[in-house]
Amino acid sequence: MNYDIDQMLFLVLHIGEAHCQANWNYKDICSPFTRMYYVTEGYAQILLPDKTQDLRPGFMYIIPAFTPHSYVCQEVFSHYYIHIYNESGHDILEDWILPTEVEPESGILPRIKKLHALCPGMELTQPDPQYYDNSSSLSQNIQKNKQRELYARVESRGIIYQLLAQFLHGAIPKRYVEDERITKMLEYIRANLNTTPDIDAMAALSCLSKDHLIRVFKREMKMTPTAYINKKRMEKAQLRLVTETTPVKEIAFQLGFRDQTYFNRVFKQVTGQTPLDYRKAARSMV
Repeated sequence: MNYDIDQMLFLVLHIGEAHCQANWNYKDICSPFTRMYYVTEGYAQILLPDKTQDLRPGFMYIIPAFTPHSYVCQEVFSHYYIHIYNESGHDILEDWILPTEVEPESGILPRIKKLHALCPGMELTQPDPQYYDNSSSLSQNIQKNKQRELYARVESRGIIYQLLAQFLHGAIPKRYVEDERITKMLEYIRANLNTTPDIDAMAALSCLSKDHLIRVFKREMKMTPTAYINKKRMEKAQLRLVTETTPVKEIAFQLGFRDQTYFNRVFKQVTGQTPLDYRKAARSMV
């Protein structure tokens, strides 16, 4: 797998300091962006699909995009939060098993405070994720981000890299599959996600017949190539729907769908909502 740092084009969506009074208890969250936390006081927990993570002062935590989770807080709890998303075509954080908790190197908290100062007006106005996950405030914050002075944008990106490095230092590259032929197919899909990944081309690349390719892919990935392609496309669509004002039809076209009706159907199968409903839910919460 090619871990190209040129694919790390992270922007800050939200950053701020939160002081909770046993009221940080939000359930069933799954956002199209990555969260990082630095705890300064108190105790809370994050319920993840595979474990319960205690949150302790002096430690940093990360929740990658599209990770289902819930929060549990029964006492005073203070922390800095940083929500980021990657503008590049592929988020390379997907290629790593990241430690959820790290004890950061000395000097990280002043850098977080400096990043906060470099991103004015990007604090959350509502603590409940339902009010900011699917909100036009995301696209507004992206514009704020890009309208800052050049030095602030450069320094902000450098600090984000430093924060992510705390987790990447102990990260393990994901080995999605044992079969190297499937690894090649995943790389092909990633490179062609905004066009139309072709099953015949994938079969030729892996030196398999089309039917054999589908069987091997399903054995390794627990889904067909088409289902996997649509899943990754819908993740991109979710992020774009909440961070852009691009029309749904144009998003569908840019993700390789020539038929918007089919795009709408696939999106609803994956998310439970139509693209328009997904976007409208946000506008009603702002």
